[in-house]
Amino acid sequence: MKLSVKVDYACRVLAQMAKYYGTDELAHIEQLAAVEAVPANYLVQILGELRNGGLINSRRGKQGGYALARPPTEITLYDIVKLIEGDLLELNGTGEGHSGRRVNAIWREVRGALEAKCRSYSLDQFAAKSDDEMYYI
Repeated sequence: MKLSVKVDYACRVLAQMAKYYGTDELAHIEQLAAVEAVPANYLVQILGELRNGGLINSRRGKQGGYALARPPTEITLYDIVKLIEGDLLELNGTGEGHSGRRVNAIWREVRGALEAKCRSYSLDQFAAKSDDEMYYI
């Protein structure tokens, strides 16, 4: 499993949009691109996918912009990854051979655990509480 930079960008931009949820303010491409360090041209494509997938709404025009389609607590990491990438862990095993069925069963168990963990993180947990919040590893 390897997640693309597109998933990272989508998570960061949605986290930024979560700050606006519940207000009348809409997010704008230029602002999102600058704050989250995402190329604006690429961001347009990502926002289109997020809109088509039902995670965000858009409004055209001078007063237009983007907003979450539902509360940040109801949008999970699983929703984002599934929309952008598809299955979290794609299984291609045939189940053949002496150990094939058991190996496939283990991979299905791993996929289930990964999906459950991704469902446990909602967008409100992604949003930095302040502009200068930093995490150190």
